[in-house]
Amino acid sequence: MTQTTVRRPLAVRAAATVALAFALGAAVPAAAFAKNPMVGGAPMYASKNIVENAVNSKDHTTLVAAVKAAGLVDTLASPGPFTVFAPTNAAFAKLPAGTVETLVKPENKATLTKILTYHVVPGVYTGRDLMKLVKDGGGEAQLKTVEGEPLVIQSKGKKLYVTDAKGSTATVTIANVMQSNGVIHVINGVLQP
Repeated sequence: MTQTTVRRPLAVRAAATVALAFALGAAVPAAAFAKNPMVGGAPMYASKNIVENAVNSKDHTTLVAAVKAAGLVDTLASPGPFTVFAPTNAAFAKLPAGTVETLVKPENKATLTKILTYHVVPGVYTGRDLMKLVKDGGGEAQLKTVEGEPLVIQSKGKKLYVTDAKGSTATVTIANVMQSNGVIHVINGVLQP
């Protein structure tokens, strides 16, 4: 396994920790680095930040609502840079009934923030970068999240998979959605620390 960490100034770490919930995929060459790729029916502009793009994706309304409830909007709009593994509405719908409604309550803000920041890694890791880390790691790589716990990245063919601390695996469905403050990889599952 490869352990990858990024050193950053205290102010950036503090902002990132207070931060990131996800906002809006697999290293498919044709889709990689597409100019203004479509996510949730809306073009994602590399000149806009994570929040500015996420609010337009019809596939990420639950994520956006969670980010707002956790108070992470300013963090996700900050310079970063961040790599965000962004679950879709369908990914949230796989959670047990009532989970999302419970998490967005003010009394559960700390838990929600922990889950959201577990989807964020400091620095920019494109699909190509992730594939290289996996190859260099002999089949898997670990990335330390803003939350503090690691995610395990694996690949099969041209697909990337992200496994959380509980052993659940999500597939990257859209990779390399470049943002002015990082990159988003859309995933089909919610990761839990």
